[in-house]
Amino acid sequence: MKESILKEKAMDFAIRIVNLYHFLNDKKQEKVMAKQILRSGTSIGANISEGIYAESTADFIHKHAIAQKECAETLYWLELLKRTQYIDPKQYDSLYQDCNELHKMITSTIITSKKSHHPPPTTQ
Repeated sequence: MKESILKEKAMDFAIRIVNLYHFLNDKKQEKVMAKQILRSGTSIGANISEGIYAESTADFIHKHAIAQKECAETLYWLELLKRTQYIDPKQYDSLYQDCNELHKMITSTIITSKKSHHPPPTTQ
């Protein structure tokens, strides 16, 4: 159940990022940062979705770790867009809050998965 909530929140965020991309591209004529945030912001959900069908717990953790990194990159692009005044503080705050919440949820998922995953002991 928790995984579907995470996946749904990531999808909702990706939709917001697609809309931001169109705003930046069409209204602000900013192509480079628009493309970067589109890539990282939509990749979060794509990696979470891949993780759902992971081949192992380690693969699940790895896919979520990639999603976590994409979240961090998206937070960077949001900060840069705010500082360069391509988005206003209200837009930034709303998107940042959603992305930060996703980041925390992904981190929690990784921590829980690592605690419950007990790799076999190595033999010597």
